[in-house]
Amino acid sequence: MLNPQQPQSIPFRLAQFLLAVILVAFHLGLIFSGLVSNLVSRPLHMALALPWILVFAAKPGLSRISGIVLAAAGIASCLWVAVRHNALSDQYGFLENNGQILIAIILLVVVLEAARRAIGWPLPLVAALALAYGLLGQYVPGEFGHSGVPLKSFLGTLTIAEGGLWGSLTGVSVGIVAIFVIFGAVLNAGEAGKGFMNIAAAAAGRLTGGAAKVSVISSALFGSISGSASANVASTGSITLPAMTRLGYPKRLAAAVEAVASSGGQIMPPLMGAGAFVMVELTGVPYTGIMAAAILPALLYFFAVWMGINAYARRFELRAIPESEKPAAREVAITSAFFLVPFAVLMWGMFVARYTPQYSACIAIIVGAVMLLIGGDLTFDAVRSRRRLERALLTAARQVSMIASIILCASIVIGVLGITGLGVKITSLILSGSGGYLWPSLLLTALACLILGMEVPTTAAYVICVSVAGPALIQLGLQPLQAHLFVFWFALISTITPPVCGAVFIAAGMIGENWLKVALTAMALGVGLYVIPLGMIANPAIIELSSNPWEAMAATIQIGVGLALISLGLIAARNPGFKMALVAFGAAVVFFRVAIG
Repeated sequence: MLNPQQPQSIPFRLAQFLLAVILVAFHLGLIFSGLVSNLVSRPLHMALALPWILVFAAKPGLSRISGIVLAAAGIASCLWVAVRHNALSDQYGFLENNGQILIAIILLVVVLEAARRAIGWPLPLVAALALAYGLLGQYVPGEFGHSGVPLKSFLGTLTIAEGGLWGSLTGVSVGIVAIFVIFGAVLNAGEAGKGFMNIAAAAAGRLTGGAAKVSVISSALFGSISGSASANVASTGSITLPAMTRLGYPKRLAAAVEAVASSGGQIMPPLMGAGAFVMVELTGVPYTGIMAAAILPALLYFFAVWMGINAYARRFELRAIPESEKPAAREVAITSAFFLVPFAVLMWGMFVARYTPQYSACIAIIVGAVMLLIGGDLTFDAVRSRRRLERALLTAARQVSMIASIILCASIVIGVLGITGLGVKITSLILSGSGGYLWPSLLLTALACLILGMEVPTTAAYVICVSVAGPALIQLGLQPLQAHLFVFWFALISTITPPVCGAVFIAAGMIGENWLKVALTAMALGVGLYVIPLGMIANPAIIELSSNPWEAMAATIQIGVGLALISLGLIAARNPGFKMALVAFGAAVVFFRVAIG
């Protein structure tokens, strides 16, 4: 895993800083400069990411030495592809000689190792199994075997054509995800994080259970930018968890609130982490359309969390934040401007000036970078400004590289699915296993998302699951966007669902509570994460805000009422019979259209 806390020498830090400047300048330059060949921009994206994963994050010794060797080999191979892109385009994905085969093998091995070092074994293992299937699948008996693919064609399609490593998924990482990651890093390097907390405290601190509600609001704001539930817990949790425990909140509840709220950041527009931009590429739906479809379900999720906090507040007499600890109005106004102004510029660019999301984000990055020069006291401090700019650059480089390693590795899986036709076969298996019925297919897909998401980041789990299950769901009658949102939501449930629940583990560790107690409380608080995606299928109007606003609002109210009943039943009701009745009635309200359809 990337570890920015390791001790570093001055030359090492200088190298990091210079490479961070190059990485950020490269990605911003791509947006401002116009069209660049995909076989140039995408290999250079990988080349710039490799040092951060293989060298800078490695421990001194053998790990770093091997990382330097792998990074050098990988960078050289990426540069070779970029320099020879015109000639390679004429090869149509077919390698011509043993030297090109060696380069292809180097690229694949380096991508697998980079992903392993960045996020652990599960995703690289899936990709390695996919490669083995592509090479040896002709020996697999039955319908899941394939006729065989020539080695030069198989490796070439993955490494020198605009598929595999350099496919559209990597294009999203280069041209969109990287830009918004840089935007988030710039905001979080200054006063924006404090602004999130202050505006949340001003809005909800005086309410019953106010500290928990501050966590919900701040985590929703921060998580939309960070796109990582774990990063969200680690950042906002360092403030909200001590505040809740100081006010007497049970530790399991405090940790559960933070885990659930942080998980919801990934489904909260306008940014939704990296998932929204991947969804744009995979569905062909404009970014604004994704935002419009996602906003009401996301608000319902946080509404359900809010209702759960109210129920817990009555049980444990949770207190509001004391007046002495609330930020002054002037401080709220000043610090909130540090994220509201860049956000306003972003929204102006997309909806008023009609720029692309990435071009709008570039303008917002420039505005945010200028605001790093000013502190919350509205003064300029050269040393503070330099540190903030350095932190923004280094954080952006690390996060861009982390996501690049994930997406490049997932691209191997997607490439093999396309080359071998395995995706079509898995789709057929889902259809036959569910008897051709939609709801059993949905439950099989949800189970697959949970299993895959246990050790694979949300975006990668979503991409892989939707690649194999999405066509089956669409064939059974779902609209493409509906199917993608369903899979994306269920790719997220592993953050709070045992046995592997990353956000819960981090929150429980930070507060010193048993993780299983936190997980069970988090599942009750975050019940919307399980119910809402199914509600989107039962009431598809909820994602049609832009085309059918009144029907969308009606569906939102209906599902909201059902969620409130389910939440009260799980948390507030003490009598088992009454608890079951409330949950059953709430479920009936959510799925009413299915019952009469």
